Amino acid sequence: MSTKTYDQYCGIAAALDVIGDRWTILILRELSFGEQRFTDLRTGLPGIATNLLSERLRSLEDAGLVEQRELPAPAARMVYALTRTGRRINPVLRSLAEFGLPFLDEPLEGHVRPRMAIFGGLASLLDPAAAVGLDLRIRFDLDDEQHWLEVRDGRLVRADQTATPDLTFTGSAAALVELCRGASPEALGERLLIEGSAEARKAFARCFLAKASRIMALR
Repeated sequence: MSTKTYDQYCGIAAALDVIGDRWTILILRELSFGEQRFTDLRTGLPGIATNLLSERLRSLEDAGLVEQRELPAPAARMVYALTRTGRRINPVLRSLAEFGLPFLDEPLEGHVRPRMAIFGGLASLLDPAAAVGLDLRIRFDLDDEQHWLEVRDGRLVRADQTATPDLTFTGSAAALVELCRGASPEALGERLLIEGSAEARKAFARCFLAKASRIMALR
């Protein structure tokens, strides 16, 4: 935890006392994707100094938000992960991502990480009310990376990657960000191909794209 404090009896101030230091929220973002080695974090956070990353991780461990885990053989490596308390940050991260979408510059091809476009972009647009009773499994093949997203009864859950996807997105992460920012699938053309039934496409548009249009209209 930071030695600096706002010294206010306020939940927002108390949260910022814990996660308000520079780079801290981005470290939590990386860990929200799953267990990460120290080197993985360095790769995902270009520009952070090694000693500062170590310092921030220690502070997060002291706050009970992050823990170190030893993976069993054959991996046999130390990784960092969110604790049960730390996972409470996930809806906060999605809300921040949603808030930040209108402030992003136009995405450039080759400069957008696929999982950032999915979990830091598209996932933030889920409308839980529109997704009640829906089961939708989506596979993304973006820039030579494969990721999955699953919506189950209004919530994002860990996707079953052994099952057949209802929708498959193939193309670039930059094009997916454009979709999140209000571009129509037709306008993206071959940069982002969407395969799936008409029913699955309509469900996706209802649960994700309707909210994207409302947010971008606020620019």
